[in-house]
Amino acid sequence: MRTIEHIDELSLYIEDIIKQGKTIGFVPTMGALHSGHISLIEEARKENDIVVCSVFVNPIQFNNKEDLKKYPRDIEKDRKLLEENGCDVLFCPIAEEVYPEQAKESFSFGKLEEVMEGAQRPGHFNGVAVIVSRLFSWVRPNRAYFGEKDYQQLAIIKDMVSQLSSPVSIVACPIIREEDGLAISSRNVRLCEEARKVAPRINQILKKSFSMKDNLSISQIKSFVIDEFKYIKDFEIEYFEIVDDKTLQPIMKKGENGVVGCIAVWLDGVRLIDIVRYY
Repeated sequence: MRTIEHIDELSLYIEDIIKQGKTIGFVPTMGALHSGHISLIEEARKENDIVVCSVFVNPIQFNNKEDLKKYPRDIEKDRKLLEENGCDVLFCPIAEEVYPEQAKESFSFGKLEEVMEGAQRPGHFNGVAVIVSRLFSWVRPNRAYFGEKDYQQLAIIKDMVSQLSSPVSIVACPIIREEDGLAISSRNVRLCEEARKVAPRINQILKKSFSMKDNLSISQIKSFVIDEFKYIKDFEIEYFEIVDDKTLQPIMKKGENGVVGCIAVWLDGVRLIDIVRYY
């Protein structure tokens, strides 16, 4: 596996790969890699000649400086994991390389960014779009792979690709979970032992709400989930919304599109998200 830290070196490498007629699969990450990331690498490996993974903790998508400071980083562990799982290139630039001056790009995602994560984290999705658009311009991938756990982010990136008329195909990959059902996340390592034991309740409650979908109204399901978390003192629920899977707008009844429940909770000072697809 080749490790590249500079954009100029990456550009030369990518130019050579494209001249050879090879396809490029890209997995952008913020590091602290786990089996969820590796599932994306494996999917990219199946469908492309070359797999590139970026590791970069993007400062401009954090509106909480403490969260940025606490975000786990272990580039040597990440490098080893990527090498063991068939990645061809690790791109790991420093912030000064990515942002030699303040980013000026500004994206508008309309109603997509006004709900859930967008409402709770002002400026977050612009920061995501800036870094992903820059990475796409440097890596020039045929396909890019993202996990469905960050469901709203996935919708934002698809919209960004459409706005930019980018040729990159966005591939959505299923959530990878621990044996106890907790969605795998880089943030999970920050949970204390007791909180880690409680964390699987997120998925358990969402699964229980799924079992009720044919008997309860959408508003009743929403009330059930919110009430369940209120009964568990360890959790602080930030939002739970049941949304149209295309527009991401909250709905009161099933329409033409699919229906997804999206949740964000705080546990032991750690923000965790998950989803459940009802229809």
